[in-house]
Amino acid sequence: MAGGSGKMSPRQRMINLMYIVLTAMLALNVSSDVLNGFSQVQEALQRTAGNISARNEVQFRYLNDLYEKNPVKAGPWYQKGVDVRRQSNQLYALIDSLKIEIVRNADGKDGDVNNIVNKDNLEASSVVMLNPATRKGKMLREKVDAYRAFIMNVIPDSAKRQAVAQMLSTTVKHKLGTVGQTLWEDVKFDNVPVVAAVTILTQLQNDLRQAESEALSSLITNVDIGDVRVNELNAYVIPNSNMIMRGGKYSANIVLAAIDTTQRPTIYVGGTKVENGLYEFVPTSVGAFDYSGYIEVPKGDGTIDRREFTSHYTVIEPMATISATMMNVLYAGIDNPISISVPGVAMNEITATMSNGTLTRNGDLWVARPNKIGNDAVITVSAATANGTQQMGAMTFRVRKLPDPSPFIAIKDASGNTVNYKGTPKRISKGSLMAATGLGAALDDDLLNISYTVVSFTTVFFDSMGNAMPEVSDGAKFSSRQMEQFKRLKPGKSFFITNVKAKGPDGITRDISPMEVALN
Repeated sequence: MAGGSGKMSPRQRMINLMYIVLTAMLALNVSSDVLNGFSQVQEALQRTAGNISARNEVQFRYLNDLYEKNPVKAGPWYQKGVDVRRQSNQLYALIDSLKIEIVRNADGKDGDVNNIVNKDNLEASSVVMLNPATRKGKMLREKVDAYRAFIMNVIPDSAKRQAVAQMLSTTVKHKLGTVGQTLWEDVKFDNVPVVAAVTILTQLQNDLRQAESEALSSLITNVDIGDVRVNELNAYVIPNSNMIMRGGKYSANIVLAAIDTTQRPTIYVGGTKVENGLYEFVPTSVGAFDYSGYIEVPKGDGTIDRREFTSHYTVIEPMATISATMMNVLYAGIDNPISISVPGVAMNEITATMSNGTLTRNGDLWVARPNKIGNDAVITVSAATANGTQQMGAMTFRVRKLPDPSPFIAIKDASGNTVNYKGTPKRISKGSLMAATGLGAALDDDLLNISYTVVSFTTVFFDSMGNAMPEVSDGAKFSSRQMEQFKRLKPGKSFFITNVKAKGPDGITRDISPMEVALN
């Protein structure tokens, strides 16, 4: 049984279309006919939700039957199905309680969701869902977000996951003319008639049950996939590695995929029986090699099923891999991360040394710190093997001085995130400039990400006669006189930042390039 195809029936499409049209008409002077239309859509959605719920119940019973027949095979999927049902029912019940609360707010304590009296009440949904004290709308949004993340992890099919993500999305478009963030709960429940709010929540329940159906269908399919794999037996060779160092050991597991764990197959390689499914030997020469064999397993009728297999391996000379994670040179005065590995050798069996500096281990990585600029640094790698410590290789690096950084002004963008403004041709607002505290400098070219300390700088302004008016900073910060000049700047004007001195982590203070700051 598979259930939950992901395609909508013509009836469901019609209901969704009616829901969209009626929602759009909320912006107009809603008549009683439209409100009655919402009631019809609400009734149709309730019937659809009931049908999907019944289908989900059938799917869950089928999954339970699979579990009772074979707890070992179906157990993990059944437990996930239990979690899906539990979380789905909890969220469904929560939405039901919110519908009842909205209707009773409009019609009194005896209000009935299936027989709403004050359908055009525009306050009840806002009072219940948008009350700043209870924030039930926000709570529902967060519950839906959590449920969506949970249910998507249960569905392996990417197309179905995407469909569920869109169906249960709480992302809304920003309303034109509004200030600040537009929230899902505001769009759904602010100034909305009671009957529309209930219809929206019923549609959400519909989407919830549809997502649950997709999840249960995927879980059932996973159990069925296991049955198919068992019916198609194949032999596989699983080596620890196809690359072997001369003097090392080749090791491979030879298994029959999806075999019954109560049956132990007999394995032969080159006519020789392999014990416990582990085939290993010590190669004596380098190169590429092939080998073959077969697996025999008894079938239920007493006959023997024989499966052929072939595999290959490559024997290589000892070697080391040495690379600079930042770039192909080392920089003096700073820590340079280095990655060192030897194929087939554990990291704790590797040692390394370096000339013209120091090399220290930091977990599985190394840190190189060269001394003299212009002199090469040589990293030599050794490893402990079965034959003792063996040199695996060496690499020569050039040692260079750190490049000069670029100056920038840290400002806030429209989203409130900190960004680095690096001057023209881009422009910034006067408000952003006034909110900045000073000048920074860094290397941020995606190869080197290193911060520098600005020691001093000068701002140069020009008056109406073209006369330059330089002002000196207070270290890395804008001085009070510079801030006064900023206040007098008019839109469209610009000024220059020159004589920038910055000190790097290598202890060298250097003059770096100037920048032009232009206002919007």
